[in-house]
Amino acid sequence: MALRKFICAIIARCLFIIVAFLGVFGVTSVKKDPRYWLLTLLFLPLIFEMFLTLKIRKGEDYKWFSPAILLFLISIIPSIWILELYHQENKLNDPQCNSLNLRENVRSILNTTRKKEIIKELGALLSDVCVDDWILALHQILLILLIVGKWLLPKGGSITRDGLSQLLLIFVGIAADILEFTSETLSDVKESRPEFVCVILGVWTWSMLQFPFHVTVVNPRSADATEGRSTSRLRRHFSDIWGITESLLAHDGPFLVVRLLLMIKYRVFHKKLVFFTVKNFLVIILSFYRLYVIMSE
Repeated sequence: MALRKFICAIIARCLFIIVAFLGVFGVTSVKKDPRYWLLTLLFLPLIFEMFLTLKIRKGEDYKWFSPAILLFLISIIPSIWILELYHQENKLNDPQCNSLNLRENVRSILNTTRKKEIIKELGALLSDVCVDDWILALHQILLILLIVGKWLLPKGGSITRDGLSQLLLIFVGIAADILEFTSETLSDVKESRPEFVCVILGVWTWSMLQFPFHVTVVNPRSADATEGRSTSRLRRHFSDIWGITESLLAHDGPFLVVRLLLMIKYRVFHKKLVFFTVKNFLVIILSFYRLYVIMSE
């Protein structure tokens, strides 16, 4: 069991570093500036955390908080910011990119026998990827890896398998909403508006902080029930109140503000934008209703 925890902890963090490295590689390929390789210094806290966790906690994650996921976000978010801002400033002047034939590229790599030629083929393939494709791929891989990585990380504290499964399902829903928010809102910015792009990326960054915290599945009622203590209303519904607060402050609330700003200030209207704006509004109303039910039961 201890060996399995060690292996899972190392694999999860290695995947984090590999994806963060791909982000830095995309930045250096787009910006044509080797100084951006300094972004790899952001990997050092994650590596240090890995050795510290393996030594002190034998690979186990913490009860309320996952430092590995937070440090992974710190290592990759700057690369996504740079790519998004570069694309927004230069999307009208970017050369037309040829669509990649994935089947042919994979076949050519598999037919290559020498190690140096394989590395060369992979480098050429990645260098031909458009900025748009880099950004979309990074967003998708980032969100998928946050879910898979949390699944791989050894459970800590009082998180049970049932709680972990609930948390992963919550992460899937959050990831789908975040991906739709960034892809749709950024694509709606037709003109060069770097200040609004920064607002969208700021809200996106703030919403990503939902992943390192997993208070919603840590139920303080179980410990009190086993010890025979009575619990207060706040303690009984702590996870529910935390989930409502998280949704209002870090998810549906900010998303609703940005979408309303996009419709009112920039006069952008289409079916998907209106639908998700109404969806955010309904979730906020239902969250307040749920909070009212909790406080008045």
